[in-house]
This record gives sequence, structure tokens and C-alpha cells, in this order.
Amino acid sequence: MSTQFRNPTRRGLLATAIAAAAYPGAVFGQGDPKNQERTHVRIRLTFAKHTMTATLYDNPSARDFASMLPLDLTIDDFGSNEKIAYLPRKLSVEGHGPFTNERPYDLCYYVPWGNLAMFYADYKHPGLVRLGRFDDGYEALHVPGQFPLRIERIQ
Repeated sequence: MSTQFRNPTRRGLLATAIAAAAYPGAVFGQGDPKNQERTHVRIRLTFAKHTMTATLYDNPSARDFASMLPLDLTIDDFGSNEKIAYLPRKLSVEGHGPFTNERPYDLCYYVPWGNLAMFYADYKHPGLVRLGRFDDGYEALHVPGQFPLRIERIQ
């Protein structure tokens, strides 16, 4: 083992910590997030007399999210391509890492802020974990404004 690993410098530790925070999947070698399978777990999201359904993916973050349901949150506009809702606590990000096949109507978790990100237009942003995809009713994401949001498990 080299001397630099036995006696790490403050600069080296700081660089490792920054890299781990910015790119946790790459630094810790976590699983391939692009290889996500849809599960049979379906959820219903209701706001402003609109109902949407989504199917969750098989990953630790999505399972942690499902364990929190039902939830009563607030959905609000963010940017020009998404709605967001803040969760009561942060989700597990075990196995999290970058993905490249972003599409409108993805349901994601934004790690730095601990919020749901519901995209209705093109997007690309680091720090996201895909939780699932909207199946129907997703046109409601285009309705501007802030509303009470109910999320519950269907299956």
C-alpha cells in the first residue's frame, strides 16, 4: 500500500469528500441505475381535481419512497419543466448514480434538496434518482400553481 493511502492529507480527504458528494455512484461504485425494472407498485397522485398514476421502479430509493405512503404534501411549479414536492424526510440513495435516458413524465428524487421532481418536459440534471414513470393523467403536471397533493399506493 502506498504511503499516500496510509497517511492521507487533509487536501486528499477533502477532495475525496467533495467527489463523493458530487458523484456518489462513481466514487462508491454503486449499481447501474440505467438497469431499472418497473415493479407492480403503482401510486396515485391527486391535486386540484386531477389524478395521475405512476409505476415505481425497483431501486432502494423507490422502495423507501413507497414505504412513506400515503403522503399529504404541496406540489408547486419549479422552472419551466417540472413540478416539485418536498418530502418529510430524505430518501435512501443506495445504488444511486447518473442515468442518461431522461424523458418527460419521469418521477424523480432530487438528492441535494430531498424533494420529488415530476418532469413534464425535457430535462437533464445531476443529482437525480429516477423513482418511476407516470402512466396516465400526467397532463395535470402542466396546470400552473401550487396545490395540496395526496400520494397513495394503489397496488
